[in-house]
Amino acid sequence: MLIRLHKYLAEAQVASRRKAEEIILQGRVKVNGKTIAELGTRVESDSDVVTVDGKRVQICEKMIYIMLNKPEGCVTTVKDQFDRKSVLDYVSDVKERVYPVGRLDYDTSGLLILTNDGDLTYKLTHPKHNIEKTYIADVDREPDSSDMERFKNGLIIDGRKTAPAEIEVIKKGRLTSLKIKIHEGRNRQVRKMCSAINCNVVRLKRIAEGNLELGRLEKGKYRYLTAEEIVYIKGL
Repeated sequence: MLIRLHKYLAEAQVASRRKAEEIILQGRVKVNGKTIAELGTRVESDSDVVTVDGKRVQICEKMIYIMLNKPEGCVTTVKDQFDRKSVLDYVSDVKERVYPVGRLDYDTSGLLILTNDGDLTYKLTHPKHNIEKTYIADVDREPDSSDMERFKNGLIIDGRKTAPAEIEVIKKGRLTSLKIKIHEGRNRQVRKMCSAINCNVVRLKRIAEGNLELGRLEKGKYRYLTAEEIVYIKGL
C-alpha cells in the first residue's frame, strides 16, 4: 500500500508526523538506499526498505491500544533524566512497544492512553481536534460564584487566556472536589487555572478523555480498549 513517508515513520513509531517531517528534511531518511529530503514522497509499505540514520524501521502490524490508570509519582515520558519511574513500567509485560498519548503531570493520576499507532497519537494530541478532558480536582477552598464564572469564561495563565471551560462543585468538606472539563492541553493547565481563582490543588485525577472513561480501573493497572472504544477514538 502506498502511503506518505512521514505517515510511514509515524506508524513505525519513529516519531509523530510533524517530527517525522523534520527528520525527512534533515536528510536522515533513506528509501531503498536513496536519501529522501523532501516531503510528499510516497513509499510502498509492504516492500520498500526505509531507514532512519542507517537503521531500518518498519510499521508494526499489530496495533495496541491500552488505557492505564496512571498513579502519582511517575513520569509520562519514555526516558527521564532523573531516572524516575515511568508509566511504561506499568505495562512492562506488553510485548509490543507502546508510547503514551499526551502527558499527565508527575503528581497527577488517572486516564492515560498508550499505543503504537502513531497516526492515532497525532489525532489525539493535535490542538485542532479539541478533545474534551475531564478531571476531578480536590482543592483547599470552595470557589464562590464569581470564581466559577471567571473559570468558565477563561482565565489568563502564562500570558494567554484559556478557552471556556466547565466547572462544578461535586463534594464539600475539608477539601472541595471539583469536576473540571477543558478542551486544551497546556502545561499544568488545570492546576494553574485553579490557582488563578485562589484554589490550590491537593489532588488531581483525569477520569475521562472524550467518551473514554476510566471507570473502576484500579490505580497502576491497565486494560486494552474495546473494539467500540477503538472505533470511537479513530473517528475523532
